[in-house]
Amino acid sequence: MLSVRLLGLFFFLLLGGGQCQGSESTLSPHHPEGETFSPGADSLSFPWSRVRLPRYIVPLHYRLLLHPNLTKLSYTGSVQIQVDVQNNTNWVVLHSKGLQISSATILDENLAHLSDKVPVLPVLHNPSHEQIGIFSPRVLSSGQKYFLYIEFAAELADGFYGFYRSSYTSSTGETRTLASTHFEPTSARMAFPCFDEPSFKASFSVRLRRSPEFISLSNMPVVSPLADGLMEDQFAESVKMSTYLVAFVVCDFKSVTGTTSSGVQVSIYAAPEKWLQTHYALEVAVKMLDFYEDYFNIKYPLPKQDLIAIPDFQSGAMENWGLTTYRETSLLFDPHTSSISDRLWVTMVIGHELAHQWFGNLVTMKWWNDIWLNEGFARYMEYISVEATYPDLKVEEYLLHTCFAAVGLDSLNSSRPISSPAENPTQIKEMFDTVSYDKGACILHMLRHFLSDNVFQSGIVRYLRKYSYSNAHNQDLWESLGNIYKHPLITEYTPLYSCVYGHCVHRCVQYLFAGEHLDLKAMMNTWTLQKGLPLVTVTRKGRRLLLKQERFLRTVAPTDPLFLWHIPLTYRTDSSSTIHRHLMTSLTDVGEEVGWVKVNADMTGYYVVHYEDEGWDVMSKLLRYNHTALSYKDRTHLIHNSVQLVTAGYLSLDKALDLISYLTHETHTVPFLQGLGFLESIYHMTEKRDEPDLTRNFRTYILQFARAVIDGQTWSDDGSMSERRLRSEVLLLACYLEDPPCVEQARLLFNHWLQSNGTLSLPTDVAETVYSVGAQDDRGWDSLLHAYKTSISEAQKSKFLFALTSSRDPAKLHRLLQLGLEGRVIRTQDLSHLILMVSRNSRGHYLAWDLVKKNWDTLVQKFQLGSFCIRHIIVGTTGQFSSPEDLADVRLFFDSIQEQASQMRVTQIALDNVQKNVRWVQRNLEPLKKWLTQESEKSILIPNR
Repeated sequence: MLSVRLLGLFFFLLLGGGQCQGSESTLSPHHPEGETFSPGADSLSFPWSRVRLPRYIVPLHYRLLLHPNLTKLSYTGSVQIQVDVQNNTNWVVLHSKGLQISSATILDENLAHLSDKVPVLPVLHNPSHEQIGIFSPRVLSSGQKYFLYIEFAAELADGFYGFYRSSYTSSTGETRTLASTHFEPTSARMAFPCFDEPSFKASFSVRLRRSPEFISLSNMPVVSPLADGLMEDQFAESVKMSTYLVAFVVCDFKSVTGTTSSGVQVSIYAAPEKWLQTHYALEVAVKMLDFYEDYFNIKYPLPKQDLIAIPDFQSGAMENWGLTTYRETSLLFDPHTSSISDRLWVTMVIGHELAHQWFGNLVTMKWWNDIWLNEGFARYMEYISVEATYPDLKVEEYLLHTCFAAVGLDSLNSSRPISSPAENPTQIKEMFDTVSYDKGACILHMLRHFLSDNVFQSGIVRYLRKYSYSNAHNQDLWESLGNIYKHPLITEYTPLYSCVYGHCVHRCVQYLFAGEHLDLKAMMNTWTLQKGLPLVTVTRKGRRLLLKQERFLRTVAPTDPLFLWHIPLTYRTDSSSTIHRHLMTSLTDVGEEVGWVKVNADMTGYYVVHYEDEGWDVMSKLLRYNHTALSYKDRTHLIHNSVQLVTAGYLSLDKALDLISYLTHETHTVPFLQGLGFLESIYHMTEKRDEPDLTRNFRTYILQFARAVIDGQTWSDDGSMSERRLRSEVLLLACYLEDPPCVEQARLLFNHWLQSNGTLSLPTDVAETVYSVGAQDDRGWDSLLHAYKTSISEAQKSKFLFALTSSRDPAKLHRLLQLGLEGRVIRTQDLSHLILMVSRNSRGHYLAWDLVKKNWDTLVQKFQLGSFCIRHIIVGTTGQFSSPEDLADVRLFFDSIQEQASQMRVTQIALDNVQKNVRWVQRNLEPLKKWLTQESEKSILIPNR
C-alpha cells in the first residue's frame, strides 16, 4: 500500500469487483434513479488529519462475512456497516490496516446505491493513521442512516494481532493450522474495516466459512450452520460492544461443556491431544460465572461462554465477550505435571477474564487513557473471586506482592499517572502495564477497605448498571461510589466503626462518609491523575503521631511540593487489636502512651511508611521478641518498606538486614519469602559483578539464614498451599546456591527420572528444582531439551525451559536464544520469557542483552513496538545492570534506536532502573561487605546460632 505522504493528496478509484461469492441476497444493492456528480482523481484529498476518528458518523451494526483459507493462509471477506450520520458529509472515515480493499460502496436505507454512475466509490488511504476515507458523490444527510459495504482480502497475519494463523503438532507428527483473533487494543482494523475505537460500540452479525473438518467459534452461538461443499456458520447477533472484543476462531479443537446455575453454557476448547487438560478450567469457569452473577447482581448477558487455548498467544489471555482466548499455560491443567502454582495461575487468569465480561465488556472505558478501569478492576477481582470460590488456594497471600510490584515501578521518576494520555497505537499498548493492572488493583483495595465491603460493592454495582452497554471514565466511577452515601442504600449497611478522640475509627465510618466530609472524587483524583505514590514519615511525640507526606522516589530526591495525596490512613497499636482509620492529617492522637504504632495496617493503603528517629529500632525489637503481635501482612509490609527505604537512601542497609534477621523464628510463608527474596535479589546483583569473595560469603550467609527451613522441607506434594509454595521456592534457591544436601537429593531424583525415560512423575512442587540440577551436565541438558520438544503439557514444558536456561554453560544458553529466534523448537510466543530467563543467569545476562541489541528490528517485527513482550525484554535484560559502564551502554543503544525509543516510556523506565542499581551499589556495597564480616564473626562466636 502506498503512503499518502509520498504521493501527496490523492484518491484511489478501484474498478470492477462485484460482491463476494455467496454474499447474502439482502446485501445486493439496487441502483437509484437520478444522476450524481463523480469527481476527478486529482480533486480529492484525504479528509481527516487526526489519529482519532471523526464523530460525525457512528456505526450501529456490522454484518461480517469471512472465508479463511487455512491452506493458502489468507482470507476474503465483506462487511456491511449500518451507520448513523450526525452531520452532513461526503466522507466516511474509518480504520483499516493491511487490508486489500477491492470495492466500497454506500447504500441508502433501502440498500440502493447512492449513485448509479459510480457504484464503486473512491477509497483513499492514510497508512500512518491506519485509516481509509470513502468518498460519496452524494451528500450523506444528518439524521439519516446508511449502509457502508466493503469487500476486502488479506493474509492471515504472521504474529499475534489481528486475524492471525497459529499451529500445533498432532500426536502423529502432523502440523495442524488454525486461525484466531486478538484485537485489543487496536487490531480489529487488521481483520476488517471498522470504527476501531472503544466508544464506537455496535452490534455484530458474523458469518464464517470453513472446510468440514474444522469448527468455527465467535462471540455468540451458531444459529444456522449451512453445508454446501464449504460450511458456513452464521452466529447470532451480538450485544452492543466495542470492536476490540469481537473474536472468531477456525480450528479442529475438541471441547468439554458444562452449565452454570443460571443456564449459561460454558465450553473449554483445546487441541485434541490436550483435551484431558481442560476439565479443571471448566470447573473454575462455571464457579466463577456463578460467583460474578451473584456479586455484581447482574446476569451474564450472553447465552454461552467459550474459553479456548490458542497454541500461539502473546499475552496471558483476552476477554473477548463470550469467546475468551488464552495462552495454553493460562487455561490447561494437567494433574500429573502442573504444580499448585500452575493451578493458582489458571484459576486467577480465568477469574480475571470473566471479571472483564462486566468490567470492560458490559461497561467500557471511553478511551484508552482509562484502561485501568478494565484492567485494574479485573486484576483486583481475581483476588476477590478466587478467595470466595477456592479458599484453599490462599490467594490473599499474593495480593501484597501485586502492590509491591506496583510500588516498584511507581517509585521511579519515569512512572505515569493511572489515567494518562495515549493517542497512537504504540502509546496505547504501553498503557497495559503495571500501573494500570497492579496499581489500579491496589488503589481499589485501599478504597474498598476505607469505605467498607458493602459500600464498595454497592457502588460498583451502581456503576455497572448505570453504564451498561456504554462507556465510562474515571469520574463516573467516583460519582457512582460517592452517590451510595447519599441514597437509602447506605442505611442497609451495618455500622462497623466508632469515633474516638475527635476522629472516626471503627463504628461510625458512615457518618464520616455520608455528608460533605468526604469528597471522594477529589480524593481519588490524587491517586489517578498524578503519578507516583506517597511516603508517609511518622514521628512519635508521646501519644501523638506527627505525619508528613512527600512523593516516594527511589531514583532521585523528591522536589515537587505539588505531589500531595488524600491518604486513607490506618494504624494499630500494642494497646488494642482495633485498626484505626481516617483521612490523614499532619497530627494524630493515638489516645494514650503506647509501646509501638504500626502505620498502614495490613498494607491496605498504597503508600510507603518511614519511622523517624528510633522508630525502626522499635519495629526491629518488636519483631525479634514478639513478632506475632503483628499480622503476617504487617510483618511482610515492614520488610518491604525497609528494603524500599534502603534503596531510596532513607534507611541504612544494616538496619534493614537487622530487621529481617528475626525471620529465623518466622513460621508464616509470606514474610519469610519476602525477606528471603530481598537477600536473593542482592545475591543476584553481587554475582553479576565478578566479586567472588563477596558472592561466596553472601551465599554462605543465606544458606545459614534459611538452614532450618531448608532442612524442614520434604520432596513431595504434601501440605497446604502455603507449605507447598514455601517448599518450591526454598528448595529452588537452596539448590541454586549449591547447598550440598539439596543438590544431592535433586540429582538422585533426576537420575531416577532419566532412567525411566522421562515417564516418572516427579512431585510437581520440586520438579523445576530437580530439572535445574539435572541441566548442569551435558547428558541432563540434552535429555531435557528432547523432553521439551516432545511434551504435550505446557506446564511441564515451562519447567523444562526454566531448567535449560539455568545452565552455567554460555554455549548452551546461546543455543537456546538462537532456537527462540528461529521460533520452531521454542515458539515465538515464549521468546521474550526465554530472553528474561537467560538474562537472570549470571552466565547469560550479557548474552541476552547482546541478542536484543543485535536483533532489535527482528524483535519489534515479531512483537510490535510498545507491546508487553517488547517492554519486558527491555526491562528484563537491563534490570540487574549496576555499573556506570552498563548504564552508558544502555544509553548508547537507546540513542541508536532513538526514533523508536522516543515513542516508548519503557526506555526511560529501564534507564531509571539501572541508575537506581548504580546508586544502590555506590551506597551499599561496602556496608554489605562490612555487615557480612560482622555476621561471620558472630557465627564463629555462636556456632549453633
